[in-house]
Amino acid sequence: MHIRLLRMGEDPPMKLLLFADPSVNHVQEYIQRGQCYVAELEEDIVGVYVLLPTRPGIVELVNVAVDKDFHGQGIGKQLVNHAVQSARSLGFATIEVGTGSTGIVQLALYQKCGFRMTSIDRDFFIRHYDEEIHENGMRLYDMVRLSQDL
Repeated sequence: MHIRLLRMGEDPPMKLLLFADPSVNHVQEYIQRGQCYVAELEEDIVGVYVLLPTRPGIVELVNVAVDKDFHGQGIGKQLVNHAVQSARSLGFATIEVGTGSTGIVQLALYQKCGFRMTSIDRDFFIRHYDEEIHENGMRLYDMVRLSQDL
């Protein structure tokens, strides 16, 4: 597998990006402001993440997604670790990530990759999304924020 920066003029993998964030408007907005990386197996894009600078010295890892056919193969962990290394090499002091409180697999993944919980943004998904989001049989309300010092 090879992870690379999306090329100039190359269309972002919207199907994957929308798997992790169902808002087309949100995805299009942060794709314009951030750096999109894709994971390729042979010629196929199987994963994606975006690094989004938020404040001086701080970057947010947004929209980590892996094609459903490739779940359970360690690609998500490789993407998160690559994001941490990329953020470090770009000179950021801290990398942050936010994920839904019902995303049990995602919460475990980020912690395995060295992130620590910092806060809960109550009702984030009520305030920022028009449609209800359900995950693991539960309605999603809150965002769990995690960070890692680089």
